[in-house]
Amino acid sequence: MAIAPHVSASKRALIAALEQKALQQRYDWRRHARPNQLAPTGAWFVWFLKAGRGFGKTRSGAEWVRQRVDAGFGRMALVAKTPADARDVMIEGESGLLAIAPPWHRPTWQPSNRRVTWPNGAIATVYSDEVPGQLRGPQHDSAWCDELAKYRNPQETWDNLMFGLRLGADPRVCVTTTPTSIALVKGLLHDPRVIVTGGSTYDNQANLAEPFLAMIRARYEGTQLGRQELYGDVIEQAEGALWTRERIETARRKIIPPLRRIVVAIDPAATSKGTSDETGIIVAAVGEDGDGYVLDDVSGHYSPAGWAGRAIAAYHTQGADRIVAEVNNGGEMVEHTIRTVDPNVSYTAVHASRGKRTRAEPVAALYEQGRVHHIGLLTELEDQMCVWSASDGEASPDRVDALVWALTELITGDGGDGLGFLAYAGERIAASKAQAEPTPDPPVDENPWIAALPRGDP
Repeated sequence: MAIAPHVSASKRALIAALEQKALQQRYDWRRHARPNQLAPTGAWFVWFLKAGRGFGKTRSGAEWVRQRVDAGFGRMALVAKTPADARDVMIEGESGLLAIAPPWHRPTWQPSNRRVTWPNGAIATVYSDEVPGQLRGPQHDSAWCDELAKYRNPQETWDNLMFGLRLGADPRVCVTTTPTSIALVKGLLHDPRVIVTGGSTYDNQANLAEPFLAMIRARYEGTQLGRQELYGDVIEQAEGALWTRERIETARRKIIPPLRRIVVAIDPAATSKGTSDETGIIVAAVGEDGDGYVLDDVSGHYSPAGWAGRAIAAYHTQGADRIVAEVNNGGEMVEHTIRTVDPNVSYTAVHASRGKRTRAEPVAALYEQGRVHHIGLLTELEDQMCVWSASDGEASPDRVDALVWALTELITGDGGDGLGFLAYAGERIAASKAQAEPTPDPPVDENPWIAALPRGDP
């Protein structure tokens, strides 16, 4: 603020002091935070902040890191699911470390070195759950783990972090996440040494857009998914769910076997607004053994060009032979969007003509038979599978829709009518018979499924 030349030196000093005080109050987190956003007092080693989407978890984590820096702690770990998550949310995000820093103590971000450095010499290094081994060796006095429940390798990442959290007399770790029912999260929540706090999306409604609040109330309030994503509750299993965590876990695999086909399935969001649903993008395959394998989940909130680019990147990276996309909401525009990014991909449009539960049941039956295996941990997909009750009128999550389309294309046949699966079963029977004894080729006009059936005496 410009001060008139005739103002006395004493008044100038007073004005400067008031401006400085106002600036300090602006960055005083305790003046602005809700009580459930503040770190617990007293001695503790692990603070677990579990809360719904939009609660303000990122701001709490960033402010806690700033508090540690101001207190003289100087070797910190910033751990996220991916390097992009660390950059886009924890560091450069609207509530990240750069945004919440006061001008007199603003850190610098060096992406090439994975470091955030403060003027007092404190350093925070970025680590990713994608490479848990990065945490082997480095030592820290503080750590912030964001969205721990989303990690693909949560236990290995956490263990490596714990072994290195040994600098100084008061090392601490802050975990901010919307919780899910993975073993690590459940173990931490039941550990009496862990301080657990939390809240719901609605705690922060004063800072959330009304259209967003109206949408989530209408779509998720009163649902199992809403309990998890809005209230931060850990949901083990929804009553009436088509899938169970036990079955998924029992069939899980770490190594990808030889594969026959790979597809990328897309369930596009109807719009690209901030309040839109996610676009489900699932990569799945059928193995030489005839079982289904879910390889990756790259779903998220994207613009049309964004989801098309993400799906096509997965198509090429995974060596897929087809993209399958639901066109109920987008029609021909879905294919146009995909071919604008890459005109040469193999593409099939699918149209939902029956209810979601009816389409999902044949796929769920394959899980019951132990014939579908997840490669590694697919936390967000598995949560949606196990908290969707499939009751009448309850919308299925977008990741689940994409999963059903992928496995329908691979195993259960076009449109989920079961014919594709029967035909494939016929092929397996025929191949087994051919190994035992030679069989003549069936007549040209004979159905190959009928020909593959075991024949008895007339």
